[in-house]
Amino acid sequence: MDKIKRFIQEAGWPRIIIGLFLLSMYVVAPMVGLSLKTSISDTLVRFGMNVVLVLSLVPMIYSGTGLNFGLPLGVEAGLLGATISMAMGLQGRVGFIGAILISIPFAVILGWGYAQILNKVKGGEMMIATYVGFSSVAVMCIMWLILPFKSEDMIWAYGGEGLRTTISIEKYWQGVLNIGMPFSGGEFVVPLGEIFFFAMLGFLVWGFFKTRSGLAMKAVGSNMEFAHSNGISIDKVRTKSVIMSTVLAAFGIIVYQQSFGFIQLYLAPFYMAFPAVASILIGGASVNKATITNVIIGTFLFQGILTMTPSVINNLIQTDMSETLRIIISNGMILYALTRKRGAAIAK
Repeated sequence: MDKIKRFIQEAGWPRIIIGLFLLSMYVVAPMVGLSLKTSISDTLVRFGMNVVLVLSLVPMIYSGTGLNFGLPLGVEAGLLGATISMAMGLQGRVGFIGAILISIPFAVILGWGYAQILNKVKGGEMMIATYVGFSSVAVMCIMWLILPFKSEDMIWAYGGEGLRTTISIEKYWQGVLNIGMPFSGGEFVVPLGEIFFFAMLGFLVWGFFKTRSGLAMKAVGSNMEFAHSNGISIDKVRTKSVIMSTVLAAFGIIVYQQSFGFIQLYLAPFYMAFPAVASILIGGASVNKATITNVIIGTFLFQGILTMTPSVINNLIQTDMSETLRIIISNGMILYALTRKRGAAIAK
């Protein structure tokens, strides 16, 4: 009984209820004509697509810089890496690795500038981060129209200027992470490549926080005054965490694209930050504490609910309302996550 009480206290009733609701969706799925194997497979695919984006929030949370609502900045760096890789004609694993490597300098530069702004507004980071994220998308909407890309696969047809809103990567590096590592049993597919890539990055992040620099980052996030009294440069540590977060976000969107099969530009990055923030909060993180476990649990629960609920309800009422339901469910979970008691500090 004590173990059960301890488990409930550590997990929290909201997370248990969300988990039980997701489990009930899997139980009901076969009863309404859905394949359980396909349902679980779809959840795992969405998990693999999004988990690196959620992981990118961890460094800034650790350093006390808050939840990274400026995630679109890193996403834009990843989009630049991806589009330049395509413009160079890079394909397969070379194209994917090229997109990753090209995105790094953009992410480092943008992350450094972003950090300088956040270091000037200590205590109000998340409000400024939201502004930076939205502003970066607005600026890049202009840049996508004027950057000198010439590839016919990327620019508007019929002599138009600028990049298309949606660009297919089918002949470039779609699904490249799963080449040579497929696990398929008919309807059941596990995106091993994406999960392995996340595991590698997660291990590197975990290992970093065991180093001297990582421990300094933890100290700054736990008690800034104590860290400063011990000779730790607060601004340098915070800058390092923001750059890490921005680089990981760039990696995350490239992983997302190779699974999705398309690069989405212009306003698409607007919609990346809030689901990622909601996922990590649902997973048990707060504005000043997060773990890799929080990332895994939160991403699986968020993407599982987002995948299963519309499908089950559609089959129950025999009407296609998937997109409407997905918006309602997604926004509902985001609202819940941002108004939790443990996440209440966001509004301060």
